[in-house]
Amino acid sequence: MRKYVIMGVQGSGKGTQSAMLAEDLDLVHIAVGDIFRWNVQNHTKIGAQVRRTMASGELVSDDLVEGVVKDRLTGHDWNYGFIVDGFPRNERQAEFFLESYDIDGVIHLDMPDSEVRRRVMARRLCSNCGMDYNLINNSPKVTGCCDVCGGELVKREDDTEEALAVRLREYHSKTNPVLDIFRRKEYVVTIDATKSKEEVQQAIRAALDLPPYRPPSGRGSGAEPADPKAADSRVAAGSAAPAAAGSPAPAATGARAGARHAD
Repeated sequence: MRKYVIMGVQGSGKGTQSAMLAEDLDLVHIAVGDIFRWNVQNHTKIGAQVRRTMASGELVSDDLVEGVVKDRLTGHDWNYGFIVDGFPRNERQAEFFLESYDIDGVIHLDMPDSEVRRRVMARRLCSNCGMDYNLINNSPKVTGCCDVCGGELVKREDDTEEALAVRLREYHSKTNPVLDIFRRKEYVVTIDATKSKEEVQQAIRAALDLPPYRPPSGRGSGAEPADPKAADSRVAAGSAAPAAAGSPAPAATGARAGARHAD
C-alpha cells in the first residue's frame, strides 16, 4: 500500500500529477479542492461557507478541512493506497495528518510565482461537468466549449489577480513550514514543476523509486479529452454524496474519476 501527499502552490500541477499516479498505481486521488468545489456547485451548507472564503482568496478553516479529509479517508476504498492533494496546508494540519496516518512520501512541486500567475490566469472550468482546462497548453477543441460534455467554460471564482496574490502570501507563510516538518522526517522529494507534465511525472517516479511512466496507448501528450464515461461517473457519484459528509462519494474523487486537463 502506498500513501502520498502532494504539495505545491495552486497552478503547479498537483491535480494533474496526482491523477497520473493514481490511474497507473490504482491509488485513490483525494483532491480537497474538488471536494469543496463540489459542495459549492451543489449549494450545500459547507459550500456556502467555502464560497465566501474562496472568493476572498483566503484558506478554509483548519477544522473544516480536517473534518472533510478525515471523513473522506474513513471511506476505506483505498485498498492500494491514496494520494492527497491540497492537504495539509499549515503546521496544525500536518501534525494532525502525521498522527493519523503513516505516509510513504511527500511530493513537493516547485514553481516560481511568475509561472504560477501565468498558468492560473489561463485556467478554465466546465460549468457543467467540472472538467479543468488550461488555455496555454491544453485548450478545448472548440473555444469556450468542453470537449467532454459541450458545457460552457468559465474562470473559477477564485482565479483573480487579487485572490491569487492572497493565496501566494498564505502559501509561502503557512505551507512552507509544513514542508520543514516533513523534511525532518525525510519524507520530501522536490520536483521542478515548470517542465512538461510527462517530464514532471517521470521525475516524481524516479525520486520515489516507482515504475517509469508510460503514456496510455492512444493518448499522447497533447490536449486530449478525458473519457466521457469517467467524467459522467464523477458527476453521478457527486450527486449521491451523503449529506452528513458534505463531500462527494468516494468515486467522485478517486483515480477513476478521470484525469483533469489542467491544474
